[in-house]
Amino acid sequence: MSIIGKVDSLWRYPVKSMRGEELDEAFAGFSGIYGDRLFAFRSSASPKGFPYLTAREQRRLLQYRPRFRYPDKAARPTNLTEAESMGANPLSADFSELMIDVKTPGGDALAIDDPALIDALRADIDQKHQLTLMRSERAMTDCRPVSIFSLQSARQLADETGTPMDKRRFRANVYVDLAVAGGFAENEFVGRSLRIGPKAVVSVLERDPRCMMITLDPDTGEKEPAILKKVAQAHDGMAGVYGAVLVEGTLHKGDPVEVLE
Repeated sequence: MSIIGKVDSLWRYPVKSMRGEELDEAFAGFSGIYGDRLFAFRSSASPKGFPYLTAREQRRLLQYRPRFRYPDKAARPTNLTEAESMGANPLSADFSELMIDVKTPGGDALAIDDPALIDALRADIDQKHQLTLMRSERAMTDCRPVSIFSLQSARQLADETGTPMDKRRFRANVYVDLAVAGGFAENEFVGRSLRIGPKAVVSVLERDPRCMMITLDPDTGEKEPAILKKVAQAHDGMAGVYGAVLVEGTLHKGDPVEVLE
């Protein structure tokens, strides 16, 4: 085993394409980070294979702030301690305990299933988008359950584009601070497994193909096309990596990250 860095920060996104929340600890399960992307909005104008309304269609989505109504229930599986001691599978809380309230850009606080929230979302988009709420027991991620991105890659892209680079543009679950100086070192982890913290093991399966989401400022939604252009031209359109959880466990800010030989 070789320690190659540490966890800089942990993030989850309770509602797909809305603002994320930083966590001190996060449970990494087979289906992803606990509480990640449990809700999304389906658009009638989106492709069947990717039915979601995202910030690609409505940039103000990034300014909506979702929060779990019962934070303690959303922090970790309900029987985690007992499950780990018995070697059993941990259980998710009931859906009623994983409800979300959303603060809109205008300052209103609305339940995730309040029709007024859909009205607010539709106010800034083409009316061809008929929206319905989606909810899932597992993360509605674009690809694999867990995404990883290094601080060094963000710094390299800042140097390459001459643009200040907020790591949050890349909407990763785990941001890592690697021991190497250069960016995109996480590419070398593809096909290998990482132990993050004392228990969790993530198999890194592929590089992360990027879209216009990374051009959007995470606070304002303003576009900076040069970022995606540089990723496309210099990095094959990829930035960061995707993985699947092989061994479930709780991650903490500052945890060591090891490559398993």
